[in-house]
Amino acid sequence: MEDIQVVDISEFLKGNIRKEDIETVYKSFFETSALIIKDPRVTFDDNSTFIDTMEDYYNQPLEAKMKDVHPEWGYQIGATPENTENPRDHTEYIKTNYSENNGNMPMEVSGKDPKWRFFWPIGEVNPNTKFPSLNQPNVVPEAFADRWETVMNRWANFMIDAVKAASELLALGLGLDQNAFTNKMKYARHLLAPTGSDLEKYGKVGTVLAGFHYDLNFMTIHGKSRYPGLFIWTRKGVKTPVRVPDGCLLIQAAKELEWLTGGVIQAGFHEVIVNENTLEAVERQKKLNRPLWRVSSTLFSQIAADEVLEPMKEEWKNEKYPPVLCGDYVVSELKAIKLQ
Repeated sequence: MEDIQVVDISEFLKGNIRKEDIETVYKSFFETSALIIKDPRVTFDDNSTFIDTMEDYYNQPLEAKMKDVHPEWGYQIGATPENTENPRDHTEYIKTNYSENNGNMPMEVSGKDPKWRFFWPIGEVNPNTKFPSLNQPNVVPEAFADRWETVMNRWANFMIDAVKAASELLALGLGLDQNAFTNKMKYARHLLAPTGSDLEKYGKVGTVLAGFHYDLNFMTIHGKSRYPGLFIWTRKGVKTPVRVPDGCLLIQAAKELEWLTGGVIQAGFHEVIVNENTLEAVERQKKLNRPLWRVSSTLFSQIAADEVLEPMKEEWKNEKYPPVLCGDYVVSELKAIKLQ
């Protein structure tokens, strides 16, 4: 069975580009669409501070959170309420690729995802962008005005730096220039996008918190969650629970990366559910007197909206991945999941 590989980038950050690190990163992304990365710049305390802040935010009364909701901007800034995000319908893909007899089927989804999300864009804005609607100013919740920006930006910058390191190693593994991907991130508006699922309300075993889907961005990165329940599908269609070691980060390949590699690296499908392990974590959190919200410390890294998405090698080009401005692609995906 393919396993998500773990790579420690300590040597890479010192300027030592090791063949074994390049091979590990490529193998993991190719086989599982994911990678576990140990970045010495990121500490467990940083992840805890971020998750604590988001648990406290989501635990506010509904009326406080609704002040931060902006559907007029496609929910791409501020809060997205539960039962708003609508996973794409992948019924035909599932029928074609998975068997009901081998334990690899996604959980059946009925309706929209019962999770909240908060979007905090970060990154330098292109003054000449064709996509001003994707570059709106950030929302700062009233009750957290004294610390919100500091906490959000600190965690986001750690995540962006880790993604850039992983993308440089992957570029080398694909036979590209080391900066092939990072050059396309200039003026990218990355999205810090922590989810929040109320486990007092949606804590029944079998509840689907995030239905079977891929991510539309370049790479998705998370710190370790306090609640198990994330499952991914490998390239061979094997459903696998994700276990992130302490002090590590999980990176998942998303659709923009698939586009740039002509499908050599596939966007990974995944889902988040409530299972028995989730309920054990609920009991642990109760003893700590913490809000029972499952928070993901997620960042969606992006290719810049004004960059062209197309396979980066001639031999990768095919009709499935025609040239398209990244911003046009993002808008089309947002429409498909009914957020714009």
